[in-house]
Amino acid sequence: MKGEQTKKIIKTIRIDADKCNGCRACEVICSAFHAAEKYGSNNPARARIRVIRDPLRDIYVPVYAGDYAPAECAGRDKYIIDGKEYEECAFCRASCSSRDEFKEPDSGLPLKCDMCEDDPAQEEPLCVQWCLSDALTYEEREEEVEEEVTLEEMEIGLESMVDKYGLHKVLDAVARISMKE
Repeated sequence: MKGEQTKKIIKTIRIDADKCNGCRACEVICSAFHAAEKYGSNNPARARIRVIRDPLRDIYVPVYAGDYAPAECAGRDKYIIDGKEYEECAFCRASCSSRDEFKEPDSGLPLKCDMCEDDPAQEEPLCVQWCLSDALTYEEREEEVEEEVTLEEMEIGLESMVDKYGLHKVLDAVARISMKE
């Protein structure tokens, strides 16, 4: 169901792979921030950002976790960077069933970058703050999006209207509205 046009703040991390030196400080601080006891441990497998590395060719590409993909994608393109071949999956931000990247190591649950908005919320993600080479830059932009009303929200609204006005009045109102269309 379509809703109204609203403005939404889109938060992203811009990655400049040419500036990344492969230090992995972003992985370390991210995993520490998301540890069960905040900053209590460090396991880069829990990080919501990974640095794809090819140290012999001095290539480092940070990739941060995106949405969970319930199915494996069909994209199997290959990219050649400085003579080395990479699969498309290497640069994918999704957590999916075909690979172990961006999954919680103990439970296997998918991980997604939350821009460090957890308690205490950060002004910008910690990976950006800790990136000494400025390969990561935090950006916010405003976009107009059409807000979709989910069936769940509509049902909650209808239930509250029925509770307040009664089923017959709500049905009469819906019938009148449908005649106008």
